[in-house]
Amino acid sequence: MKKFIAYYRVSTDRQGRSGLGLEAQTASVRDYVASQGELIFEYTEVETGKRADRPQLTKALAHARRINGTLVIAKLDRLARNVAFTATLMESGTDFLAVDNPSASKLTIHVLAAVAEAEAQAISMRTKEALKAYKARGGKLGSNHPKCRPLSQEAARRGQWAGVAANQRLARDAYAVLTPHLRELREAGKSYRQIASALDAEGHTTRQGRKWNPVQVKRVLDRSRKEGSER
Repeated sequence: MKKFIAYYRVSTDRQGRSGLGLEAQTASVRDYVASQGELIFEYTEVETGKRADRPQLTKALAHARRINGTLVIAKLDRLARNVAFTATLMESGTDFLAVDNPSASKLTIHVLAAVAEAEAQAISMRTKEALKAYKARGGKLGSNHPKCRPLSQEAARRGQWAGVAANQRLARDAYAVLTPHLRELREAGKSYRQIASALDAEGHTTRQGRKWNPVQVKRVLDRSRKEGSER
């Protein structure tokens, strides 16, 4: 039976909380997979399609490679609006398909990605032109806006702490599925360097899409042990 890993993406926190757009993606993917194989796991991301550093996508790809499965998405534009990123993904060795065009060839996928990228660029250009016209009419933006107040030192510190905590959560979530595999290798007597080499050989990448190194392996395992001791 063919195994699938689902990946859903919404662009805003509001869409993520309300399910707007997410329910349609979920229904589309589940209906397709029901007649094709088994849905092993689902990953959901709240992120713009322009960014390539998406931890949930990294986790989904690693999971699909580990089980020799297929990454499935509802529509190609949910994956990326960047031709270079889509091409890199296609060459990563992970099978993937879009439910709206499951039999699409690599050439078709490149064309669709190019169209999505062009559409995103057109939207960005229209937004910039609208802001430029607004400023020309005397409108104020950012720190120049009357309602914009500078942060107090305490508020700035809270923001920094929140940023650190958010980054730690992203790192924890990105490797949640992979961490047990790292522990097994470590318990089998493998060094951090050997584990890094094994992960690279299996096709796993860090959440930035880079190769593993001993320091990164140790950091993930240390974080896992610390979280386990705090529970």
